Amino acid sequence: MIANADRIAMASSFDRHAQRYARIAGLLYLAIIVLGAFGEMYARGTLVVSGDPAATARAISTSNFLWRAGIAGDLLMHVFDVPVIVFFYLLLRPVSEGLALLSALINLVQTAVLVANKMNLLVPLFLHEDAGYLKAFSPEQLQALSYLAIKAHGFGFGIGLIFFGFACLVRGYLVFQCGYLPKALGVLLAIAGASYLVNSFALLLAPDFASAIFPGVLMPALVGELAMCLWLIVKGVNVEKWKQRPGARV
Repeated sequence: MIANADRIAMASSFDRHAQRYARIAGLLYLAIIVLGAFGEMYARGTLVVSGDPAATARAISTSNFLWRAGIAGDLLMHVFDVPVIVFFYLLLRPVSEGLALLSALINLVQTAVLVANKMNLLVPLFLHEDAGYLKAFSPEQLQALSYLAIKAHGFGFGIGLIFFGFACLVRGYLVFQCGYLPKALGVLLAIAGASYLVNSFALLLAPDFASAIFPGVLMPALVGELAMCLWLIVKGVNVEKWKQRPGARV
């Protein structure tokens, strides 16, 4: 009973301050995009040398803090995931509470998978330690194991984005139907979800094809998510149309 009362109180608070929470969600969403770009494109993009374990190991060893900062930024990004998921659920539940809950739960699976996947990025740091037990391996073996962990992280990231892709499809449909956000945002969000799914399943089923279409295949995802977060920050929701939705209270 207490948990149910707390849930109702949280929902009522959101209903009274929908515009404010929409803008907070937009700001957190933008932070997620920035942190994700920093970790994936700058930290790892700078240090990982494709197909060269030795060069990658040297780069991580000489830029240890940048590697760690990329991991820390990713984890902060996933912390921000949680309130954004809650805000989207509350924002879209007047359209369909069941579908809003479905997208939230699928999104949470994605976040859990990606958080667990960060352990793969810690492995190269462990392998670069000056520990006696590591002397059982040659430097070349350590470099190969480090590179293998980084490759495993890439595939783990792709697996997590399968769940996010489906969450975006459901969320895009709800945005399209809601009336208090532009239909175009719903279309862009659905296209973003489709691009994530194409990229991830290509990575698993046809790696050569995935390499050929990357990173262009993810450009629609960047456009859709960026448009969504910027709209929430600048415009928020149409409060008058929000009031007209059954179950929406302001």
